Amino acid sequence: MTAAEPLISLRGVRKIYGTGNAAFHALRGIDLDIRQGEFVAVMGPSGSGKSTTMNILGCLDVPSSGEFLFRGAHVETMNRHQRALLRRHYLGFVFQGFNLLARTSAQENVELPLLYRGTPPRERHAAARAALAAVGLAGWEHHTPAELSGGQQQRVAIARAIVTNPTVLLADEPTGNLDSQRGHEIMELLVKMNREHGLTILMVTHEHDMAAYASRVVHFLDGRVVQDVDNIKARAWSGTRC
Repeated sequence: MTAAEPLISLRGVRKIYGTGNAAFHALRGIDLDIRQGEFVAVMGPSGSGKSTTMNILGCLDVPSSGEFLFRGAHVETMNRHQRALLRRHYLGFVFQGFNLLARTSAQENVELPLLYRGTPPRERHAAARAALAAVGLAGWEHHTPAELSGGQQQRVAIARAIVTNPTVLLADEPTGNLDSQRGHEIMELLVKMNREHGLTILMVTHEHDMAAYASRVVHFLDGRVVQDVDNIKARAWSGTRC
């Protein structure tokens, strides 16, 4: 990949579920470029195709047709094992529901991706502590999710996503289960990681004030990209300030 090439490219991506009269066209020809270091918010109503697109970008699903390039490599031609390796080594995931193991400490939750990689214990422990410190949770390593607030649980989830030093962070409604104050705290944390560490972030959100933190906002409707605006235009369009 050269400096001029996008990190991620979707070209004419379509996704069809079912066949014949029962076929549902979730994506109807998506063209989208994401460059290294961008923070992109993805918006749209339910059924617009944004979640299907994120599943494809996360190597959790494959297009029915079209091209998906990651650093110039054709992901749509990869087998399941190759996609799993790409997901494991280049992608981090943050979900609305946190998805933490309830009876496991914050540190142990953060260590899980490294455990799957076979990282030695000492290295694993140090990396998890560093990731928790990066999200403002130094000293909370041994607390379980039940002992943490919603905002703290989401910080643990972000630490788990970044502990492997991913190239891309995929965030699905990361503030959806949080109150407004905690939501803005999480967004400020994501912006910090994007600006200071160059982490590329793709975030699905229904909240315009959260999308306003992104450098771009891409709007989906009926399986198509209908608007792609930069940060200044996004704030003017949504009427938000942050």
